[in-house]
Amino acid sequence: MRRPKIVIVGAGFAGFHAARRLARLARGRADIVVINPTDYFLYVPLLPEVAGGLLDPRRVAVSLPAALPGARLVLGEVEHVDVAARRVRYCDPEGVRGETGYDRLVLSVGSVNKLLPIPGVAEHAHGFRGIPEALYLRDHVIRQIELADTAEDPRERAARRTFVVVGAGYTGTEVAAHGVLLTRTLARRHPHLGDPPRWLLLDVAPRVLPELHERMSRTAERVLRGRGVDVRTGTSIREATHEGVLLSDGAFVPTRSIVWCVGVRPDPLVKALGLDTVRGRLVVDEYLTVPGHPELYACGDAAAVPDLTRPGAVTPMTAQHAVRQGDRVARNIAASYGEGVRRPYRHRDLGFVVDLGGTQAAADPLGVPLSGLAAKTVTRGYHLLSLPGNRTRTAADWLLNAALGRQTVQLGLVRSPLVPLDTDAPELPLIHH
Repeated sequence: MRRPKIVIVGAGFAGFHAARRLARLARGRADIVVINPTDYFLYVPLLPEVAGGLLDPRRVAVSLPAALPGARLVLGEVEHVDVAARRVRYCDPEGVRGETGYDRLVLSVGSVNKLLPIPGVAEHAHGFRGIPEALYLRDHVIRQIELADTAEDPRERAARRTFVVVGAGYTGTEVAAHGVLLTRTLARRHPHLGDPPRWLLLDVAPRVLPELHERMSRTAERVLRGRGVDVRTGTSIREATHEGVLLSDGAFVPTRSIVWCVGVRPDPLVKALGLDTVRGRLVVDEYLTVPGHPELYACGDAAAVPDLTRPGAVTPMTAQHAVRQGDRVARNIAASYGEGVRRPYRHRDLGFVVDLGGTQAAADPLGVPLSGLAAKTVTRGYHLLSLPGNRTRTAADWLLNAALGRQTVQLGLVRSPLVPLDTDAPELPLIHH
C-alpha cells in the first residue's frame, strides 16, 4: 500500500515538535514533509541575546535536516493551500514554484509582526522576529553609538544615543534589558560620547509584562529602572519620523532607533484559506482538527485552540502552548492511522521565565516567584533544556561571556531595507551587495 504523506507547513515551535514526534511514531511508515522558508528551527526566546552580542546566531538556529532525520525538508514559502484538492503550492528561495499533495496537513505557519495605523512606523521602525532583525539591531545599536561618539552637533549626538522600544511584553522587555547592557559596554569604549545612552520602554498597558503576574512585572520594572531605562506605561507613539517619535502624551523624543515589539498576528496564509477564523487564527476543535476537514490540523499561533482549562477561551500565543500542541497534533495524526488514541489538547501553564540580562531574571516555575540569581539559574536551565540542539555551544558562549565580556563589532550583513516591519512586503535578499 502507498505510504501516507503528512505535510507540515512551518517549522516553528509547533511545526518542529510535530515533525519530530511524527518521525518517531511513524518509524518510516509515512512520508513526512516539512515546508519551511529556512533550513533551521529558530529558538526565538534567545534572540535578545543575539542582538545583545552575547550569542552567536547559529546557537539559536537548529538544523532541520540534522534534528529531523525522519522528515524531508522542502525549502519554500507556501503561497496557496487547495483544501478541496488537498494540494499545497509553494515558492522556493530562488523563485521556483512547486506543489505537493497530502493525506494529512498540519498548518503551523506561526505569526508575523502586528502593525498599527500609526504614521511613519512601517517606514522608520523595525521588528524583532528573526535572526536578520536581531543582527540588524545589534549592528544598528553599535553603529549609532559609534556615530554619536564622533558627532559634533549635540542634538544629533543625543538622538543617536537614544533608543525607543515600543511594547513591554516578553520581547520588548528583554530587548530593552539586554540593549541597555550592550550600550553600557559600548559607552565605556567611547569616552567622548558624553551623556550615557538612553533607553525608553513604552506600552499602553498600565505595567510592563501585562500578560504575566504582577510579581514578575514588578521585578522586571525594578531591574529596568535600576539600569536607567525610562519605563513609560500608559504611553505609546502617535507618529514616527526620521528625526524621532511623537509620544501619545505630546512629547517628542529625538531618536534614530525604534524597535517595534507590540505583538504579533497570525500569518496571512491563515486568512487566505477561506476557513473560519477567530481574531485571525484558524478555528479548530479540542483535537486540533479543522471542523469539517478531518485531514486538516492546525496548531501554534495560527490556530484558535480551545482552552479546556478556561471554558470559552482559546490558548494564548506562547511557545509553551505551541510545543505541546505540536506534540499532540503528531499523536492525534498517528491515532488516525491506528497508532495510539486520539486525545484533546489540555495544558496548564507551568510558569514563565523572563531573562533580564546580566545576573537578573524573573521567573515563576510552578507558581513559585523568583528573582535575581535564582531566577537567572532557572531561566538558563529552562532554555538549555528546551533547546533541541546546540546546548553545549550555547552554554560555552555563556561561560566565555562571563569570563571575557561581550564582543562589540559590526558585521554589516543586514541593511535596513532588508528587514521591513511590514512582513507582507516583498522579500529581499539577506546579503547586501
